[in-house]
Amino acid sequence: MLQRLLDDGVLADVSAKGEELTARLLSSPLGSSPLVGDIRGRGLFVGIEFVADRACKTPFPRALQVSQRVQAEAFALGLTVYPGTGSVDGILGDHLLLAPPYIIGSAEMELLAGLLATAVARVATQLGAL
Repeated sequence: MLQRLLDDGVLADVSAKGEELTARLLSSPLGSSPLVGDIRGRGLFVGIEFVADRACKTPFPRALQVSQRVQAEAFALGLTVYPGTGSVDGILGDHLLLAPPYIIGSAEMELLAGLLATAVARVATQLGAL
């Protein structure tokens, strides 16, 4: 199976698709969200870090469960993402992992970026109301 991935050029394709996905995320409203501290990854594994202060990269208090809130909003929109916590010091730090299938196309990347931007905007509104 691994040999087939190499022989069929899947890994090279994944690398290019990962660059496209990251570029789409950065150029979407998500890229300028005050909640997003960084968007980075390798291939189609892309991580999104959430911060309380974008300039200082201050993490949110753990009790706010930001990554879990974004996951719930994304899921309500039909998008599955993988939340994570503790990325700063083992306790603080919220992030999401995106891991779309190798066969994702440009239209699906655009949809993913839009849905995730909407989910994050909803959470930003919730946090503003706290």
